[in-house]
Amino acid sequence: MKIIIIGTAYPFRGGIASFNERLAEELMNMGHEVIIYTFTLQYPNFLFPGKTQYSQEPAPEKLIIKPLINSINPFNWIKAGLKIKKEQPDVIISKFWLPFMGPSLGTVIRLAKNKNTRVISILDNIIPHEKRPGDYILAKYYVNANDEFVAMSASVKEDMKKFTTTKPVKYIAHPIYDNYGEIVDKKTARSHLNLNPDGKYVLFFGIIRNYKGLDLLLKAMANKEIQEQNIQCIVAGEYYGEKEKYEQLIK
Repeated sequence: MKIIIIGTAYPFRGGIASFNERLAEELMNMGHEVIIYTFTLQYPNFLFPGKTQYSQEPAPEKLIIKPLINSINPFNWIKAGLKIKKEQPDVIISKFWLPFMGPSLGTVIRLAKNKNTRVISILDNIIPHEKRPGDYILAKYYVNANDEFVAMSASVKEDMKKFTTTKPVKYIAHPIYDNYGEIVDKKTARSHLNLNPDGKYVLFFGIIRNYKGLDLLLKAMANKEIQEQNIQCIVAGEYYGEKEKYEQLIK
């Protein structure tokens, strides 16, 4: 089959890009023809709270990744959708995580699919962690463009009842990434990081955002029972937003 994946991929970085690239690789290993159409512009810089949207790593090997979609240009959505339509895809897959992407992805999909194209959405979220006015309308526009859905968590599958009761929604737990190199044993990893080989550690890693609960973890670390066990907290990640409140909690 000819499968088109629409969404974040190299040169953009992050978990969604990694997911789409790994999915494309697996589908190719199964014998399918796969093209990823990614963004020319994903977020305007003023809407992006991190350091950079772009990867510093080499491009993935053997994958066909074509920058095409500008998330804030409706004229581009039309052009992109019609271009993908010419590929005559058997399946279109897109990953959804934020209502902001609803208009661009929803429009591109509507224009890209043919009569017999199967359109599948993989959902990280349908209701965002950080809610904004208009979220439901934007997400609903996207939902209506798809035929069926894969929810990455049971809660998202439940949330989908607010958007559709007629389209199939299947829960498949988010897979464990296997594309970040070989597993390193604990002893070697601790030695590399100059950590006590017998120490007790709690690890928080990944992007630091308000809804992820780092503040709760830091407050828990101040608990007397925790301190008596000599447990140390390691925070490894990038701030998306204010960091002062976390620094104050650490102090």
